[in-house]
Amino acid sequence: MTENKKNNNNFSFTKENLLLAERELKKYPKGREGSAIISILWIAQRQNKGWLSSDIIDYIAKFLDLPQIRVMEIATFYTMFNLNPVGAHHFQICGTTPCMLSGSEKLKSLLYEEIGEQSSVSKDNLSWVEVECLGACCNAPVIQINDDYYEDLAVTDLKNIIDDLRNKKEIKPGSYKDRLSSAPDNKNIQILTEDEIEEIAKNRTKPGLEAKNA
Repeated sequence: MTENKKNNNNFSFTKENLLLAERELKKYPKGREGSAIISILWIAQRQNKGWLSSDIIDYIAKFLDLPQIRVMEIATFYTMFNLNPVGAHHFQICGTTPCMLSGSEKLKSLLYEEIGEQSSVSKDNLSWVEVECLGACCNAPVIQINDDYYEDLAVTDLKNIIDDLRNKKEIKPGSYKDRLSSAPDNKNIQILTEDEIEEIAKNRTKPGLEAKNA
């Protein structure tokens, strides 16, 4: 595991996070507490400013009474876990097909220019990494920054987001095409109410019924 900072040799859960971790363990039968590993790793990562050091991996292995390699298998499989330090604002850009076809390559180029190489932390405490599908394909291209999604992004949108973060300004999550959630962005599309849809369904002639009634 490559690390750019010292390990957390004295890592242990805070009192509050220990209570959270113990609550997660209670969700599973006795002897199956290891099933809580994803939740436990997530709690540890949030406590440690967004990343997991090798000492934290060891701590979690002992906490769950699991072999260290089992914890590493989970930590290295899911991109939600970071094995290197990340910035205060960590960008995860989707690079899979829908986002790529919608312009994510241009967004990646901007991240390189503005922040630097993947998995490195800039002087102003920003970082980024390319990940697999973020599950918001209809709003591509999509970037997750910390806990929020930023969707339908153009290069100018991303540049403004980066500038605002550097200037300590609040940024707006959601779609940057000024649409609600993943609603159609074509203003000419008519949105029907439930009553209107029900009326259409009642009056619709179903295929095949004409032949049967003939």
